[in-house]
Amino acid sequence: MKRALLFSLLAAGLCWGQAPDAAKPPVTNVPNAEYPRIDNDARIEFRIKAPDAGKVQVKVGAIPAIDLVKGDDGVWSVTTPPIVPGFHYYYYTIDGVTVDDPASRTFYGVGKDSTGIEVPEKGADFYLIQDVPHGEVREHWYRSTVTGSWRRCFVYTPPGYDTNVKTRYPVLYLQHGAGEDETGWIRQGHANFILDNLIAAGKARPMLIVMDNGYAARPGAPPPPAPTGAAPGGAAMLASMRAMTAAFEDVMIQDLIPMIDKTYRTIPNRDHRAMAGLSMGGMQTFQITLSHLDTFSYIGGFSGAGAGFVFGGNTLDPKTAYNGVLSDPAAFNKKVHLVWLGVGTAEPERMHTGLVSFNNFLEQAGIQHVFYESPGTAHEWQTWRRDLNLFAPLLFATETR
Repeated sequence: MKRALLFSLLAAGLCWGQAPDAAKPPVTNVPNAEYPRIDNDARIEFRIKAPDAGKVQVKVGAIPAIDLVKGDDGVWSVTTPPIVPGFHYYYYTIDGVTVDDPASRTFYGVGKDSTGIEVPEKGADFYLIQDVPHGEVREHWYRSTVTGSWRRCFVYTPPGYDTNVKTRYPVLYLQHGAGEDETGWIRQGHANFILDNLIAAGKARPMLIVMDNGYAARPGAPPPPAPTGAAPGGAAMLASMRAMTAAFEDVMIQDLIPMIDKTYRTIPNRDHRAMAGLSMGGMQTFQITLSHLDTFSYIGGFSGAGAGFVFGGNTLDPKTAYNGVLSDPAAFNKKVHLVWLGVGTAEPERMHTGLVSFNNFLEQAGIQHVFYESPGTAHEWQTWRRDLNLFAPLLFATETR
């Protein structure tokens, strides 16, 4: 019965109707889909045709599921309260079955292809496509000696890369979070548009951005933890993610960075190499960079920090953590050009507390860093877009070129 309902829902396709003039379809709708629609107050009107259903709910991001009301025509609808601006995953639950919305595009997140919706932020266009020179995003496959498999990364090259053939560029390695993959920073995060706009405004130095898949396992090893996108927790999960990060660390150092330096016109030294990541990618960033300060000189965690803090603990000792690289703060501060730590003010309490604790840990250890709180946003893409928009202008600005 549930399978028949799903087939009926998808076969019915998109539902059409009238909506208030102020409401408009978001850019994440598929072509010609009139719903969902978003009004000027960031309220979303959802509609879906499911005439045989007995109950329909919609869940947007982290907010509780909302009941839809059935009309005489079999169309279920609801208008949400105002939603925080930015990109959000969402789904319907129809008689207990979770389904994507056929009216919206899908994005890889929470461990699967999921429908997403873009809620505009008034007065903010730093992450939108604008009439400026644009870079390119290139899909690159390479064979990993660590995993014994083919892997894919995406590489952003800045405007002019193909014409300025004598110019070499610094590199930012930018990682996704749990339940997402190497497509996230382009499709959901708009990293390419953020850099295009910053470079055009003279706010950021032209650079390459490399986005790889953070899930890795050695041949014969247990597979990486299931990418659910759920908030991390538990000793078993922590141990599994640490093992995965160790494998990914070797992928980066032994396979990815050498391949990028060989294939693209990089400046292949630590002063011109940065790493940052969101959530799980932030945890991986601190683990990898602090273990390889001969390779990286810029470090960024966007809602992600040392594993002990992200998972709710705060037991790191600066004299011994990360093989003691924090034990001499003067030497560390001289060697590392930037440490960035960002968090949304509306993050889940456990996550926010852990990241604030990591900030306090760095302060007490004497480690110079930037701590940024994104106002009103949670563990979501608008937080991380804001992080990147503020982090990128600080990269590669002071050292000899």
